Amino acid sequence: MKKTEKVDFVINTLKKLYPSIPVPLDHKDPYTLLIAVLLSAQSTDVKVNQITPILFAKADNPYDMVKLSIEEIREIIKPVGLSPMKSKGIHGLSQILIDKHQGLVPQNFEDLEELPAVGHKTASVVLAQAFGIPTFPVDTHIHRLMYRWGLSTGKNVVQTERDAKRLFPRELWNDLHLQIIWYGRDYSPARGWNLDQDIITKTIGRKSVINDYQKKVRKKRT
Repeated sequence: MKKTEKVDFVINTLKKLYPSIPVPLDHKDPYTLLIAVLLSAQSTDVKVNQITPILFAKADNPYDMVKLSIEEIREIIKPVGLSPMKSKGIHGLSQILIDKHQGLVPQNFEDLEELPAVGHKTASVVLAQAFGIPTFPVDTHIHRLMYRWGLSTGKNVVQTERDAKRLFPRELWNDLHLQIIWYGRDYSPARGWNLDQDIITKTIGRKSVINDYQKKVRKKRT
């Protein structure tokens, strides 16, 4: 199968499986999304969605957030991990939004990536999901699946993002980013992976990945 045919198969399969695409992190505006995405680093969306209602009940905008101390923020967000760094980042970026951006979340990479604790992936997610600007944020699911599907080398997330943007139509980037994440969780996880349930990898997957999987299955049976 040619690479263009693989890409078409991925797009069409994901459209059928996820005609409507839920956003994993609960939020009500760009600011609350930014905070939720920041909190999700090395944590789970489920855990973040449990914590953000508590945090946002106290402060759901930068003006209220800076009234809290870093320690108060840290106490609330402790369950999501990395709380010392994240609490400083939340407080610091909220002050910068007030000082430099009239309390609003900027709509470009340069300004977003200047905010404390905001990296390229966080900025990409905010631009895509809050503002509808085409980006292709790469998380662990997308990185894993692009390699399994033979669409990227898997060297690093920078290369995976570059390959995804090159292969997929720009107007589909924001949808595909979320569809691939959901597919990775539902059908092609890192652990407990069942190739028979993973129609995309089973159909277009990298031969070495499929062979390794089958070897492991045979080992378990012997």
